[in-house]
Amino acid sequence: MSEHRLGVFRQEFERNKKKILMTQDVCALCGRPVDKTLKYPHPMSATIDHIIPIDRGGHPSDIENLQLAHFACNRAKSNKLAESVGVVIDTITNRDLPQSMDWTAYKSK
Repeated sequence: MSEHRLGVFRQEFERNKKKILMTQDVCALCGRPVDKTLKYPHPMSATIDHIIPIDRGGHPSDIENLQLAHFACNRAKSNKLAESVGVVIDTITNRDLPQSMDWTAYKSK
């Protein structure tokens, strides 16, 4: 995201970006894990997606409008809403994804 689009929201965006990178591990757009060691411009590197794009009225830094995504997934979504990219759920968010493992049955070795 370019500096001029975030403007006065830059500090709040950066703070919320760090929170998302620390707490989310799955791309909210495709549902696959995000390898946070990959760096831009790698297509599978981590990026922050605006659920409702800024130019569609989404808030630039509200944590409720931000989610983890792969760079390539975010580019493919562009400024579209979830419905227009073939995602069935109302709002794309990691909170809506199924758990990848039943941790209640987990036994360490």
